[in-house]
Amino acid sequence: MAAAEPISAGSRIEAEVRRIRALVEKRDFARALAEANRLLGEVPENRDVLYLVAVSQRYLGRIDEALGTLRRFEELHPDFGRLFQERGHCYRTAGEGAHAIEAYRRAVTLNPSLLASWKALAVLCRAGGEMHEATAATEQALQLERLPAPVLSASGMLAEGDIYGAERILRQFLLKHGNHLEAMRLLAQIGVQLDVLDDAEFLLESVLTFDPNYHIARYDYAVVLGKRHKHATALEEARKLLKIDPRNRAFRTVYATACVGLGDHEEALRVYRELLTESPQNPELHLSIAHALKTQGDQPESIEAYRAAAAARADFGDAYWSLANLKTYRFTDDELARMRQIEGADATKLVDRYHLCFALGKALEDRGEYEESFRYYERGNAFKKSESRFDLGAMERNLRLQATLCTREFLAARAGGGCQRPDPIFIVGLPRSGSTLIEQILASHSQVEGTMELADIPRMVQQLSGRENRDAPSRYPALLADLTPAERLRLGEKYIADTRVYRTDKPYFIDKMPNNFRHIGLIHLTLPKARIIDARREPLACCFSNFKQLFASGQEFTYSLEDIGRYYRAYVDVMAHWDAVLPGGILRVQHESVVEDLEGNVRRLLDFLRLPFEAACIEFYRTDRSVRTASSEQVRQPIYKEGIDQWRNFEPWLGPLKSALGDLLPG
Repeated sequence: MAAAEPISAGSRIEAEVRRIRALVEKRDFARALAEANRLLGEVPENRDVLYLVAVSQRYLGRIDEALGTLRRFEELHPDFGRLFQERGHCYRTAGEGAHAIEAYRRAVTLNPSLLASWKALAVLCRAGGEMHEATAATEQALQLERLPAPVLSASGMLAEGDIYGAERILRQFLLKHGNHLEAMRLLAQIGVQLDVLDDAEFLLESVLTFDPNYHIARYDYAVVLGKRHKHATALEEARKLLKIDPRNRAFRTVYATACVGLGDHEEALRVYRELLTESPQNPELHLSIAHALKTQGDQPESIEAYRAAAAARADFGDAYWSLANLKTYRFTDDELARMRQIEGADATKLVDRYHLCFALGKALEDRGEYEESFRYYERGNAFKKSESRFDLGAMERNLRLQATLCTREFLAARAGGGCQRPDPIFIVGLPRSGSTLIEQILASHSQVEGTMELADIPRMVQQLSGRENRDAPSRYPALLADLTPAERLRLGEKYIADTRVYRTDKPYFIDKMPNNFRHIGLIHLTLPKARIIDARREPLACCFSNFKQLFASGQEFTYSLEDIGRYYRAYVDVMAHWDAVLPGGILRVQHESVVEDLEGNVRRLLDFLRLPFEAACIEFYRTDRSVRTASSEQVRQPIYKEGIDQWRNFEPWLGPLKSALGDLLPG
């Protein structure tokens, strides 16, 4: 369901809401209820009006009616913290302490600024003998009471979805009051929500410099580090938090997430399962367990965990998509009917809706119902694209600038610099191009470590570019011309040091971040002995496979056929440039050729890497290792040819993609 239409300041409805709120404050609850019910007839989904109805009903002693209003409220606005606070008040009034505690916990999870909920939790938990939680709730209430009114107001606005309003208040407050730590922390949270992670990290580092004991800021810092793929540092921060409070659920969760980031799935599973015993109906925990099991190759158990996630929350779109994303799972008729029903329900949130659309697309494709399958893929992509801020034109311009700058003469003049270690093997290209298969083949060799899609090169680019004005042209790639030999050596050595955490003692390792094709100039300048493999797949097959894939993060070019076609074209053009200026420096591996002639391509790969042939590379599917990508189940099986031309089933609807690809299509 689309959110209720925003109510502009000074509008009639908003004025009516203010008038009814004033009646509640005057304790004229009967009149407030009558006026709120009348207004509800005009705006039956309005969040503020529903809230005032429930509050008035509770104060009039009509608890059952208030709970009924709140149930309807939850169907429309399930993430509104004050809804659950009001439910807690109702249960507390009715003497149902356990239900009240559950509601208050949910309230402060959604909106940590709800002072009344923290105070109620402190009293109820103490009465129930839950002293640890009672103490924590008391401390949180005291902290909130010490906050300036604007900061507390901004915190509530942020929790209730008014991001820009909260940002405006916080920036105005900080202009007057300097380095107020909680205001800075909240501004960092806004940065996370707007995906301005470098700003969020900087703000939180500053907060912790002023006060190393600000534990909630350290928790936020660990979360941001994880989102920026700085998993080793995130783990350090999580361990600091656990020394302070080893039973804290949030601290244990961020610790487990860091373990996943570093590939320690056994430890992550231990923590997730421990948390699950305390909260057996938590859908996110079931999902996290399922992801870890999938990565380890335990498909039967992962399926059960994904199903448990869907059972814990019926509209949990990610659980259904994760089942579909196994590529080998087949939905039953009942599951398919349930998914259709949930996706079409007005109350289903956008994030769940597009996960369900992609899952339905895959389920219907498996059944041969291609036209309806395509419509669901198209619908899911449109929903997902509506959230995206990706600027494809900016990326195209950046790649053209790199090609203009990084001529053969430019690179020759900088020969001999950088870190001379030959350890890294970069596999670049587009997602869904066969790169995971190449990684699995090479990681089956005794001298090669398979890691994951490492974020170190994109992060290096961001660090070099600095804290730029987002409306100004980027300093990258022009800054490559100014890197001294010492700087290039330092950057290469830092990459080797930072990636050490993902390796054992094998001499070579794979960095499979596909988007690194955008940064081959930087890679060559800082790591000139690194080997680069370009994993390529036929354009229509590759592009449509991306259109069908809902990525966990990034790859925002994939959410329209035209964008995918343009992106593929930009990739082909820039790789042709690198072939010209680095002759023999990049090995192109065509996926279709690997499928037709596995051994020939394995030998070609190993020759390029100057590695001896090992038969294990042919039997790559026997290699026991964690695989994180969408192809994780497929690379645990021998090569099969059936998927090569799957795109042809959808050819009638691929006109925009064909137009964007143009002369890249076979004649």
